[in-house]
Amino acid sequence: MKTLNIKLFFRILLFIPLAMGTVNCSDQWLEPKPLSIFTPENAFVDARGMYGALTACERNMRYEWYGDGCPMITELIFSEVCVEGTTDKPGPAMNMNIQITPSSQLDNIDYNRIGWFWLEGYKGIKYANVVISRIDQTKFTNEAERNAVLGSAYFHRAYRYYRLTQQFGDIPFIGKEIIEPKLDFYTTKREVILQKIKKDMEFAAQWCTDNVDRGRVTKGACQHLLTKIDLALGEFDAAIAAANGAIDGGAYSLMKTPFGAIPKEEGDYLTKLGIVRDDVISRLHWHANKALGTNKEVLFMVLSREDLIDSRLDLQIMRQAVPFWGVSNSNFLRTPDGVGPATSDVAAQDIKLVETFGRGIGRARGTNYSTRMIWDDQNDLRHKKYNWMNMEDLVYNHPNLKANPYYNKPLQLRNSAGGVLTTDTIRNWFGWPHYKIYNPDPRRIQPQGGSYDWYVFRLAETYLLRAEAYWWKGEIAKAMADVNAVRTRAGCAAYTDAAKFDIGTILDERARELFWEEPRKTELNRISFIFVKTGKAYKGNTYTAANFGTKNFYFDRVTEKTDWYNKGVKANNGQEYTLSPFHVLWPIPQSSVSSNTQGVINQNFGYDGYANNKPPLTAIPAADDI
Repeated sequence: MKTLNIKLFFRILLFIPLAMGTVNCSDQWLEPKPLSIFTPENAFVDARGMYGALTACERNMRYEWYGDGCPMITELIFSEVCVEGTTDKPGPAMNMNIQITPSSQLDNIDYNRIGWFWLEGYKGIKYANVVISRIDQTKFTNEAERNAVLGSAYFHRAYRYYRLTQQFGDIPFIGKEIIEPKLDFYTTKREVILQKIKKDMEFAAQWCTDNVDRGRVTKGACQHLLTKIDLALGEFDAAIAAANGAIDGGAYSLMKTPFGAIPKEEGDYLTKLGIVRDDVISRLHWHANKALGTNKEVLFMVLSREDLIDSRLDLQIMRQAVPFWGVSNSNFLRTPDGVGPATSDVAAQDIKLVETFGRGIGRARGTNYSTRMIWDDQNDLRHKKYNWMNMEDLVYNHPNLKANPYYNKPLQLRNSAGGVLTTDTIRNWFGWPHYKIYNPDPRRIQPQGGSYDWYVFRLAETYLLRAEAYWWKGEIAKAMADVNAVRTRAGCAAYTDAAKFDIGTILDERARELFWEEPRKTELNRISFIFVKTGKAYKGNTYTAANFGTKNFYFDRVTEKTDWYNKGVKANNGQEYTLSPFHVLWPIPQSSVSSNTQGVINQNFGYDGYANNKPPLTAIPAADDI
C-alpha cells in the first residue's frame, strides 16, 4: 500500500467539485465562464484527471463519520447498540412513531440524518456516473489503466447503492450522467439494483489493484463490498469466494501484534496512573497508526489531517459518543454526601479528565446490550480497563471538592441509601470504548476529537462477513473459526460450542469489533432481507416479504436486545422511546417524491404516500444505463 501524497490529494479534492459542477446545463447561455483552465473538457482527459473526479466521491464519503451530529449516529440509534441521548431538546430521534415521517425534519444534527443518506447517496452516485459515462472519452495508456479507473467508479456507485437499498429498499436507479433536467424517475426493485452492482463489482474486483495510495479504492475493498452484495442477494458461496479473495490474497492480514507509535500521553490523567495502552487493539485504533504502510488490516479508509487547514474535518467523536459527564456549573453529578457540582470540564485541573476523555454530550448513548451484555470474556482487550471506560473509572475532580473526602475518588451512581447521584442516567451515565474514541484535539481546550483518518473497511469485518455466509449455509464450524479469528486477536477465548453459535453470536462480535465503523442499521436490514429470502427461523420466528413492514428480524432484534423502545422509557425532554416494525425501512423524503412530477418514486410501508405506489421496475431501462 502506497503512502498518499496527501497535499496533492486535498488540492484535487478542492478543485474537482467545481469542475464537475459545470456539466449539468445544456443551454449555452447557462454555461459558466471558468476562471481557470480546470474545465471538464481538459480535466477528464487521462487517468489522473479521472481519479481526480473520483476524489469528490472520497471527500463526500468522509461526512458520515465526521462533524457534530454526524450521520453515523443515525445508523447507530436505529439499532440495538445505541439510542439517542440528547435529552435536553425535543427534536432528536427518540419517539420514532411520531418523529419519523416523510415530511419530518430528516437532515438536521438536532433531529436525525436519514435525509442525508438519501441525498448524499445520490450525490455520490452522480459523481461516479460522471466518470463511468466519460470513460471512453478519455485517453489511457492501456486497458488495465482504463479498467482500474472504471472499477473505482463502479465501487463508489455500488457503495452508495448497497447502502440505499438496505436503508430504503426499492429505489430509483440512475446508471449514467444526467446532463439535463429530469423529473421522471421510477422506483426499481432492490434485487435488480443489487444484481447490477454485483456485476459491476465483479469487474472492479478483477481490475482494481492493492498497490494504491491510502484513501483510494483497493482490490481488497472491492472484494469486501462484493461480499456484502452477495450476502444481500443470498448468494452465499459467491460471498465466501469474494471474502476469500481479500482474506487469502496475500495483501492483507489481521494485525495480531502491536505496531506503530506508542501513545505516550492522553491529557495526562492516564499517564499519571501509569497506563500505557500498547496492546494490539490500542495500536490498531491509534490515530497515527491507521494509514501506516505496516497496517495490513485496512482495506479502505477516509482521510483527514490536522495540518491541512483548508480541507480537514473533525471527527468530534469525543463529543458525540462520550457521556455528558463534565460541566463545571451543573449539579447533575453529585458526590455521595450530596455535594455538587462533582466534576469539571475546565481544562488544566489537577485531575485532567477533560483533556483525556473529551467534553462529551452523550448523543450516541450506548445501550446495556452494547456496553455490558456482549462482553463475555474478562480478557477482552476491547473491554480492558482504560481501553474501555466506565463511569466508575472517572473520579470527582471539581476544584471546589478539594477538601471533600470524595475528591479524586471514583464516581458512584448511588449513595449508601440507594439514592441516584445523577439527574439523568440516560445522558450522563454509560460506558464507552476509549481506545477507539480518543483522538487528540490540539485546537480546543475542551477536546471533541480532532482531524484524523477513519476506517471504512477492515479485514476483521471481512472475516465476520464470511462467518455469516458460512452460518447461512449451515457450516457452523467454519463460521465459528472466522469469528474466533477476530475474537482471539482481542485476547478472548475461542468459541467451541456449535449448539450455542447463531447469527446473534456474529452480531455480538460485530458490535464488539466495529463500533462507529459498521453502519449497524444497514447490516441489520441486510440480515432481515436474508431471513425473508431463506425462510430461516430466528428464535422460532419466520418472516415473509408480504408482511415485511409488520414483522421482521430488524424489529425483533432491536426490541429483544434493548430495554428502551416501547417500554415506557421517557427522556427528560418528555419524549418516549418508541419504534415500530415498519421502521425497518426509512421513509423516502417527501421533497424527492413531490418534485418528481413526471414519474413515481414509491414510499415505504407505514408512511404517508404508500397508497400512491406503483409496481416497481423489474429491469433497468436501457435509457437509464450505459
